[in-house]
Amino acid sequence: MLDIKAISALSDNYIWVLAVDGSDTVAVVDPGEAPPVAQYLSDQRLRVGAYLITHHHGDHVGGLDALLAKHPAPVYGPKAEADRIPQIDHPLAGGDRFTLDFLDADFDVIDVPGHTLGHIALTTPGTLLAGDALFRGGCGRVFEGSYAQMQDSLAKLRQLPDDTRVYGGHEYTQKNLAFARTVEPDNDAIKAVIEQVDALRAEHRPSLPATLAEEREINPFLRWDHPDVIAAAQQRAGRAVESPAEVFATIREWKDAS
Repeated sequence: MLDIKAISALSDNYIWVLAVDGSDTVAVVDPGEAPPVAQYLSDQRLRVGAYLITHHHGDHVGGLDALLAKHPAPVYGPKAEADRIPQIDHPLAGGDRFTLDFLDADFDVIDVPGHTLGHIALTTPGTLLAGDALFRGGCGRVFEGSYAQMQDSLAKLRQLPDDTRVYGGHEYTQKNLAFARTVEPDNDAIKAVIEQVDALRAEHRPSLPATLAEEREINPFLRWDHPDVIAAAQQRAGRAVESPAEVFATIREWKDAS
């Protein structure tokens, strides 16, 4: 079982550190900033065995150079964005599998274009490293891909097992859930999660991760086929909105304007 810790970085990023009991070697996920990671490694007397990168945005790779200078290790990341992340020496694409022996874990790679065209997610049993594709109660903005691509990407993630814990790249949960409540005001599951998350954040604790089973109940960006979400999308659009991609696009545009 992986032990996963959150390092807060920048304004609202999480850098995830993956470890197993009895080992001083860790994997660092999406290091957008070097100093908090370097401090954590020093405090815990840890070494880096690998860096795992989901996409090219600076708040996910900005700390790589400084960390590699003092903590050299292989860099696994999206092959489709290797031209924008020159530190990658282990390029990955959807369908690939790789092993990190120091974690005794195999990782599967899923292509999830939308937020960026080459975005990948990494999964090992019980864990989804989602980058900016999927957040608790929300999803990433569609910057480079199409709404249809993003909806298809999230459909891949939605199929993962119920107990999969989702580790996204940002602490956006309270805003995401406020919007989810706007879309589905009668969804009691959303209300319950809002109360839970508010309690966590009041103690300055991360709201992540959450299980995929929960996400299917509360996240409007995974509920494009639920009647209440379809009805909300149609009301928002003022017309018939039927296909999953259309429902998703309407909800995403609504969130962007909120």
